[in-house]
Amino acid sequence: MIIKQIKLSNQSKDKLSRLKRKTGIKNWNILCRWALCYSLKEDSIPTDVPIIQDSNLEMSWFTFGGEDSDLYEALIIAWCQSKDLPHDNDTISKYFKLHLERGISYLSGTNFIKNLDDLLKLALEV
Repeated sequence: MIIKQIKLSNQSKDKLSRLKRKTGIKNWNILCRWALCYSLKEDSIPTDVPIIQDSNLEMSWFTFGGEDSDLYEALIIAWCQSKDLPHDNDTISKYFKLHLERGISYLSGTNFIKNLDDLLKLALEV
């Protein structure tokens, strides 16, 4: 398990709230999974900025990942390896959080996401 509890910034919570309204996806964890994967798709390393975890939006690792929590952990570890980063728990946790925050920003910053179909089109991009 990468991290026991995930707590987001108020800014990310607001962005997720807008995405929930647009897509109709009701669960925070589902949108967070999309955000993580969308960020991992990028070839660049997320900017190492402090993440202010000031919202009341909090979930456990198992709520975030569900029955696929091991898969999400393996994705982060593999990404760290591909970037020649250490795979200690602190580094993996750090980059998980950075990817999650960046992914939320990316998803909310794409003006073409107006509904669930637009979100699904992201998965079909090659």
